Amino acid sequence: MHADFRKRCAAFQRRIADEKIEVVLVQDPDNIYYLSAFWGYLGLQFGRPTLLVVPRADTCTIITPGMEAEMARNMTWIEDVREWTDGVGGEWTTHLDDLLRRHQNSRIGIEPLKTHPVIVEYLKRVWPRAHRVDITGILADMRMIKSPGEIAHMRQAGQVAVAMCEAAANAIGEGVPEYEVALAGVAAGTRRAAEFLSEEGPARLFSPVLHDLQIMQTGRDLAMVHRRPTVRRIRQGDPVYLCFCPFTMFKQLKLGFDREYFVGRVSDEHARIYAVALEAQSAALAMIRPGVRAEEVHAAALEVYQKAGFGMCYRTGRGIGYSHLERPEFKNGDKTPLQAGMTFGVDGGITIPGEFGARVGDSVVVTENGFEYLTPYPKELRIV
Repeated sequence: MHADFRKRCAAFQRRIADEKIEVVLVQDPDNIYYLSAFWGYLGLQFGRPTLLVVPRADTCTIITPGMEAEMARNMTWIEDVREWTDGVGGEWTTHLDDLLRRHQNSRIGIEPLKTHPVIVEYLKRVWPRAHRVDITGILADMRMIKSPGEIAHMRQAGQVAVAMCEAAANAIGEGVPEYEVALAGVAAGTRRAAEFLSEEGPARLFSPVLHDLQIMQTGRDLAMVHRRPTVRRIRQGDPVYLCFCPFTMFKQLKLGFDREYFVGRVSDEHARIYAVALEAQSAALAMIRPGVRAEEVHAAALEVYQKAGFGMCYRTGRGIGYSHLERPEFKNGDKTPLQAGMTFGVDGGITIPGEFGARVGDSVVVTENGFEYLTPYPKELRIV
């Protein structure tokens, strides 16, 4: 497992050396994991940053709160783990100063939009002569193409998502509170995730327990695209929308997955709108293959919506992986050519404010000849 992380970090060091960057400071948790295999549970929301320092031609260092240092040493391949304690010395700045001292007149790489202002302001104040360079694009480019190992883990995440959806769908019924449907999905997904983990080796520190709030709307609230489960009881004739994007995560890899159901009956108009959403997603999926530009996938879906009498639609899809949003995106203006190994969440969706919403979503991987589903599960109109 650690061999893949070492290779990634070595490739990253070669890239920053090519850009004449002496050292990179990484604070984004997703990229810290991508390079080091370490993820923590603290951050600047608790006043406790974890930092990864990557020089272009030397050993890497993790700076982390003392209470997570033992966990870091058991997760990462990086041997230099430096811990700090609240209120002792300069806390994390002591280690950072020690590592950056010889680079004070150098090009230092950061991700401006992913680095907390506390860190950025410290660099400005203490190392004013250092030239800060935006390395966001380097890591984003590296992460676009997934390795066979990453795709294998994303397939497992897809199985977790499918287990969640199947259990949630089976829990839907007249009189059932929304939160009970969500609980059924969480329990089933957790049990499925546990089947892929073990008590030994690197996998022992991954938790199968799914968390975050599922996106769910029922009845008249389907236009509230990101509403969460409430105490509302499901009624006869309700549409029920389930989105598992917030917590379809396994081994730090994240997917997109949505399904919609109808309780007891469905009106002709709702069935028509749902069919358009399915057709739009199908048109987008049919475009996915190497060489096609990302915006062309979006255009295929947009044509379906407009032909059916609907206006502009929101983004048709997004790159997925260690973050919920990666490059490229299926939207106007994104001209990135697709390549085998890219992974996407691909959506079909129509929202009519105050009335109804029809949505469906899947995760896919681009192959040499097209795409394959990471979330293979039925999506035809279903009355429960």
